[in-house]
Amino acid sequence: MSSIKVWDLPTRFFHCLLVLSFAGAFLTAESEHNRDLHVLFGYTVLGLIVFRLLWGFIGSRYARFSNFVCSPKGVVLYLCQLIKNQAAHSVGHNPAGGVVIVLLLLLGIASGLSGWAVYEDIGTDSFTEWHELISNAMLALVCIHITGVVVSSYLQGENLIAAMITGKKPGEANQAIANNASSLAWLVLVMVIGLWFWAWPDAKDLNWLLHTIVWWQ
Repeated sequence: MSSIKVWDLPTRFFHCLLVLSFAGAFLTAESEHNRDLHVLFGYTVLGLIVFRLLWGFIGSRYARFSNFVCSPKGVVLYLCQLIKNQAAHSVGHNPAGGVVIVLLLLLGIASGLSGWAVYEDIGTDSFTEWHELISNAMLALVCIHITGVVVSSYLQGENLIAAMITGKKPGEANQAIANNASSLAWLVLVMVIGLWFWAWPDAKDLNWLLHTIVWWQ
């Protein structure tokens, strides 16, 4: 097998921006002084997830939900094979990773909507409790996701973190994606940065982001 392009640029941009946005939202959650910043991070998370849901149906081969969402039985079987070091190599997301991704998207939506309800003073204080509970559950799932990536990388001798950065994984030539969708990825990035420039004056400090990820193409 050779190194082939698996993850398109929109998927990689989404992954990076979601990590930054969720981390920013979590770190600003306890400070009333940073409330507006926290809300902006939350809206960014929601917007990115909406994009990912759409991309999960119309995106490239390995970005589509149909490629990595499988039955609970299939997930259990994969985990058993992974423990025995007998799991087959997955060009895209493996079955366990697929479950985590779906749960992260669902929790992200629930966290964002409950946070919006709190910000708009809709309902009772229970929304605040639910928002904190869901956000903490999402953080726990993120930790599980990171652990799973590290464990899978070790057991299968493959750097999954590097793969999400470069977009490349081992595979056959006919398994590579045909289109990197670079134009769409840059459009998404421009929209996110545009939102921050419009809503938050200090967003100009994010210029460094362009220099950090431009080589991904």
